[in-house]
Amino acid sequence: MAGPPRLTDPSRAAGEMPATPPVPAAPSRATIIDVAAAAGVSRQTVTRAMNGMSGISAATKERVLAAAERLAYRPSRFGRGLVTGGDHQLGLVVNDLRNPYSPQLASAVYRLAAEQGWNVMLADTTLAGDADRIVQALGSQTDVVIGYLGNRRERWTELLGSVPMVELDPSVDPPTAAVWIDPAESIEALADHLVATGVRHPVVLDNSQPGQPSARGVLMLDALHRRGYLPELVHGPHGTAECGAEETARVLARRRRLDAILAFNDVMALGVLQACRRAGVDVPGDLRAVGVDGLPLGALVSPTLTTLAVDLDAVAREALDLALGMLAGELPRSGATVQRTVRHRLLVRESA
Repeated sequence: MAGPPRLTDPSRAAGEMPATPPVPAAPSRATIIDVAAAAGVSRQTVTRAMNGMSGISAATKERVLAAAERLAYRPSRFGRGLVTGGDHQLGLVVNDLRNPYSPQLASAVYRLAAEQGWNVMLADTTLAGDADRIVQALGSQTDVVIGYLGNRRERWTELLGSVPMVELDPSVDPPTAAVWIDPAESIEALADHLVATGVRHPVVLDNSQPGQPSARGVLMLDALHRRGYLPELVHGPHGTAECGAEETARVLARRRRLDAILAFNDVMALGVLQACRRAGVDVPGDLRAVGVDGLPLGALVSPTLTTLAVDLDAVAREALDLALGMLAGELPRSGATVQRTVRHRLLVRESA
C-alpha cells in the first residue's frame, strides 16, 4: 500500500542542500533510523541523546530529542539493552530517600520486581540536582515508571513521553494509571479510638504550610470535628523527626491543654515522642501520640508507636500488576480500569 505523499523540499529543486534534513514520513512506529534522519545525525548520536550519555553537544541532544518527540519515537528494548544489559527495566521515582518511608517502599518494589525478572532503576527527585533531567533519563532507559510525581506531575509526565506510568498516591485524578493510598477509613477508626480512650484535646501536627493543610490533615480535622472535638492544627514545614520535635516543644511550651498529638507521618511522630521525653511528659499517661505509615521502626521505640499502617508490599504489588498489564497490552494506560486502592489500618500500640 502506498504511503502518504512526501512534500518536496524547494531547496533541492534549486540544487542546494537543505539547511535542515527533512523529516521522513513516519511509519506506524518510528525507528532509530527515522529519528537519525530527522535530526541529521548518526544512529549512535541518537542512542547517546536518548540515554543521557556524554559525547554530544547540548544543541545536538536537543535536536535529537525534538525529532524523537515529533515522531513519537520509543526506543526498542533491544536498543536499550545495549546500554542496560538487555533485561526489562522498571523506573521508580521517590521523593526523599532520607525519609525511611522511601527505602521501605523501594525495597518492596525491588523484591517484587526481581520475582518478575525485572531490574529497577531508582530516581530520587528531592536529592537530585536536576530532577527534570533525572526523570527524562529514567524514561529513556526503562520500560515503565512507577512512583511519586507530586505537583510536578504534568511536567514529568510530558518528559516521560510514551513510557507507561503508574502514579503512587496522587492528590487528584491522574491522567495515568495510579495506586491510591487511602487513610480515610483508618482515620475514622482512630477518631473512634480517641473517643473511647477519653481523649479530650487532640492536636493535628500536619506537614504543610499555613492555610494549606494536607489532604491527610483535612481528613483528620474533619473526623475529629464530627465527633465534637475542637482540634488545633499545627503546621510543620518538614515531614522530619526534627520538625516534629520542634513543633511539639512549641505546643508544650504554651502549657495549653492537650492530651493527644496526631502526626502527619511516623517520622514526625518519633519527634513528638522525643520532645515529650525531654519535657517530662509521659506518653501515653499524659499524652497519646499517633503516626501514619506503619514503618517497622515504630515497633523499635519505647513506647511503641501507634500508627495508621499501610502495606507497602501491597502498594508495590498493585503498581507492578498495572505496569505488567499495560506493557502486555491487556490494560489501557489511563481510566478507571487502571486505578487501584490500598487502605491504611489502625495499629494500636503503647503510645496511644
